[in-house]
Amino acid sequence: MSGIYIHIPFCKQACFYCDFHFSTSLKKKEEMISSLVKEIEIRKDELDNKTVETIYFGGGTPSVLNTEEIQLLINAVYNNFIVVENPEITLEANPDDLSEEKIIELSNSPINRLSIGIQSFFEKDLKLMNRAHNSKEAKNCLQIASKYFTNISVDLIYGIPDCTNEEWRENIKTALSFGIPHISSYALTVEPKTALETLIAKGKINNVDEEKAQEQFYILLEELKKANFIHYELSNFGKENFFSKNNSAYWLGKSYLGIGPSAHSFDGKQRSWNVRNNTKYIKSIQDDKLPIERETLSKTDVYNEYVMTGLRTIWGVAFDKIKNDFGENYLKYLKKQSEKYIKQGLLEVTTISSGTLKLSTTKKGKFLCDGIASDLFMLN
Repeated sequence: MSGIYIHIPFCKQACFYCDFHFSTSLKKKEEMISSLVKEIEIRKDELDNKTVETIYFGGGTPSVLNTEEIQLLINAVYNNFIVVENPEITLEANPDDLSEEKIIELSNSPINRLSIGIQSFFEKDLKLMNRAHNSKEAKNCLQIASKYFTNISVDLIYGIPDCTNEEWRENIKTALSFGIPHISSYALTVEPKTALETLIAKGKINNVDEEKAQEQFYILLEELKKANFIHYELSNFGKENFFSKNNSAYWLGKSYLGIGPSAHSFDGKQRSWNVRNNTKYIKSIQDDKLPIERETLSKTDVYNEYVMTGLRTIWGVAFDKIKNDFGENYLKYLKKQSEKYIKQGLLEVTTISSGTLKLSTTKKGKFLCDGIASDLFMLN
C-alpha cells in the first residue's frame, strides 16, 4: 500500500508563521496544474505496482483550486496508478475558500476528507498570524462542511502570544461543538526567515512562551481525552476509525510519492524531494526532466527515523522490529540510551498485543519527545 501527496504551491496571502513553499501569485496556476499532471505521468512506475490507498492535496492552500482542476489531478492518479476501491482523498482547505456552493461541489467530487486550517476562533489570534479568514467564517464553514462531510479534520495552533489558557480551552470546545472527528494541533514555532521572526525581533509581537505552550499542550490532551479522542501521534487526535490514513502511513514508514514543487517522496530506501521553486519546477517538467534530488538512507538513518516517528505515535518503538531490522547492537544501544528517561518517567516499556515489548513516551514525556528521540539516535 502507498500514498500520493500533491503539493499545491499557492496561497491568497502569507501567514506570518509559515515556512512552507508557496506563492501568492496565481498567474502560473494553469501551467502548474498541467505540470503536476505531467509529473504524475513521468513517475507512474515509481511505486512498483503498489496500490495507492490515499491521495492527499497539501500546500499551500489546495482549496484555491476549483473542482474541475482537482478532478483533473485525481484522474491523472487513476490513469497512471492502481488505486484501491475506496481511497482516502483529503483536501487541505481554508475557511475563506469554503462557501456552501464550493463545499457541495467538493462533496460531489471524489474528495472524502477535508482538513480545514482554522488555527483559532479568536479574531486577535487570526490577525496576529495574518490568516485570510475571520472567526465568523471559521464557524460558518464548519457548520456547513459538517452537513456534507463526515470525515473532517481541523487544525488548531496553541502557544500563540497573548492567547490565555481559558481562550485556548474555548478554542478546543468550539471545534468539538461541530462534531469534528479529528484534530491536528501544533505549537506555534518561530521559523527562520518568516515574518513572525521579524515582527518578534522588532518587538511588534510578543515572543512565543515555551512554558505556556507546554501548559496548553496538556490542556489539549485533557480536553480531547474527555471527548473520547485517541492521541495517536504527537500532534494528531482522532475518534476511532478517523485517524488520517495518509499521515499514519508516513509515520509507519510506508512508501509515498510526492508530486509538485518542494514535495518529498520515500520508497523505503531512498528519500527524494523536488525543487522549491515554481518557475524552475514548471520548466524542468516541461523539458521532461524531474527537478529532483535524492539521498539513499543508511541503516542508521532508517533506525533514527523509526525511533523518531515511533516515539511520536501510539505504536511506539517495537523491540522485535529493532532486533529483526537492525540487529542486536541497535537494540542494546536503544535500551541503554533510554534508561535515564524511563527513570525520569518520560519513557515507558509496555507489552503489545503480540506479546513483544515497545518503548513509548509517557504523558509527561510527550511534549519533549522530539528531544528525547534525538538522544536515542545512533550516530553514523
